[in-house]
Amino acid sequence: MSQPRAIVAGATYLLTRRALRRHLLFRPDAAITQLIVYVLAVSANRYGIRVHALCAMSTHLHIVVTDVDGVLPRFLQYFHRLVALGTKALRAWDGPVWGHEATSVVRLVTRAAVVEKISYTLANPVGAGLVKRARQWPGAKALVGDLGRGVLRARRPDVYFDPSNPAWPEDAAIALTLPPIVAEHGADDFRREVAAELGRQEAEARSTIHRKGYRFLGPERVCMASPGERATSFEPSRRINPTFAVGRGNADARKVAAAAVRAFRTAYRDALERWRAGLRGVLFPAETWWMRVFHHVDVNDAARVL
Repeated sequence: MSQPRAIVAGATYLLTRRALRRHLLFRPDAAITQLIVYVLAVSANRYGIRVHALCAMSTHLHIVVTDVDGVLPRFLQYFHRLVALGTKALRAWDGPVWGHEATSVVRLVTRAAVVEKISYTLANPVGAGLVKRARQWPGAKALVGDLGRGVLRARRPDVYFDPSNPAWPEDAAIALTLPPIVAEHGADDFRREVAAELGRQEAEARSTIHRKGYRFLGPERVCMASPGERATSFEPSRRINPTFAVGRGNADARKVAAAAVRAFRTAYRDALERWRAGLRGVLFPAETWWMRVFHHVDVNDAARVL
């Protein structure tokens, strides 16, 4: 059984989902970029999700968002379903699009974590040995200069989305907003911090690639790959699925966040055990989602996890 997860209204997250068996289903081309941007805009607007950064890799997607209303599971279900259906139509793909692993949802607790994970998102193609600099990635992405002022925009794809259905507008757009932990007057400082961290991560990735004697694939060759192929580079098994990040050197914040996660899980399991025993009036901890939405349990909104 998976661990219970607190769904916190107003929290910022790094979201990652991978294609089945590392197939290159999201290989960057105009059609898949249009699909991903359109679906993200439609889904985020539908659920009030604020988008901060994006990088669509050939085998997986990274998105940094803020869940304003505490409806992240609804957004993920809707977004991933539409991406899968559109990809199946575009690629003539018969079978699942997404891997069997659950979506990685990492709450970004501090400003340092937001800076590091946005930089990580943008630097991902460099870390994968595909391009030397993040800006060279040919797929759907955000650039440092877009943070807090760019707009992702796409026309309705020619596949799957019925033009007569009002749910699918001809054009869809979503602004790249600043994370709530960043004040409006601090936008320039924030972009400078991300640029510096991105540069550090890019340099580290280039050093690793060169030390191993590898070469960057380059944007042209990236786009020539077949979507049916699978990535063959070594990828360590993901034994740990973190639920939060605090950034480097924030030991105190890590202790506080870890204690809050443990407290939520303990309270949730205790409430669930009593609910299963027939005590329907039991209070579940704040930020309980599944049991509140599907079983209408009472939630202790007076107490907050973080």
